[in-house]
Amino acid sequence: MATYKKRGYKPKNSAEKEVELEAGSTTAEVFSSLDQGASRTEAWVEKNQKSIFTVVAVIAVGVLAYIAYQKFVFEPKQNEAANEIYQASSYFEQALTATEQKDSLYLMALNGNAGRYGLLDIAEKFEGTPAGDLAKYQAGVAYYNLSQYDKSIEFLDGFNSGDAMMTPVAQGLIGDSFAQLEQYEEALSYYLAASESSNNALTTPRYLLKAGTTALNLGQNQVALDAFTRIVEEFGEATEATQAKAYKAQAEAGL
Repeated sequence: MATYKKRGYKPKNSAEKEVELEAGSTTAEVFSSLDQGASRTEAWVEKNQKSIFTVVAVIAVGVLAYIAYQKFVFEPKQNEAANEIYQASSYFEQALTATEQKDSLYLMALNGNAGRYGLLDIAEKFEGTPAGDLAKYQAGVAYYNLSQYDKSIEFLDGFNSGDAMMTPVAQGLIGDSFAQLEQYEEALSYYLAASESSNNALTTPRYLLKAGTTALNLGQNQVALDAFTRIVEEFGEATEATQAKAYKAQAEAGL
């Protein structure tokens, strides 16, 4: 009588059976190891459950507190600041273009008028808001135009903004204030900072020229040469380029 065999079936020899047993044993060991690891993790979680819940709760409370602060404190404060700064900024803008009574307008901008906040109040009361930062900037400019250079430096140095124009202007005006106080090393430092904080065709050549002429007067001819060379090579169309070429030759002669 014939015996039926499945197609493709081949009886395993003893070596193949041994390999199969070893593979099964290895797989079993892996799963066993995973089970043991999972058990240890579960045991650790169970043991430290209270601490874990405490940490999670602290994080959750922190997140909720931050959201609440933004919603119920910072945003209303920011809106109030934006409303309050309108009148003070109006006096400031008028002072910039006025042909007379400029000082009076700057003082009203700084100190307020008719029961409205001035820039000094806004800078203090709404510190950390965009309106508070703008108030510091405008106060610094106002004090500079009132020839109160120490106060100009104080407010402009506290100004914090990523604006591509206002930031270099603030740093440059600090440099101007130090120059007025005849502290030329400090002035040079801020002129260089102003030229590097934003690369544009308006403020960069302007403060490079101021840095170069200040460095030239301090006898720092290489610093001056670098500043003038950059103007000539990178900002050849700027109004400062003509002066830079003349000063460049002077700086080269002094090396």
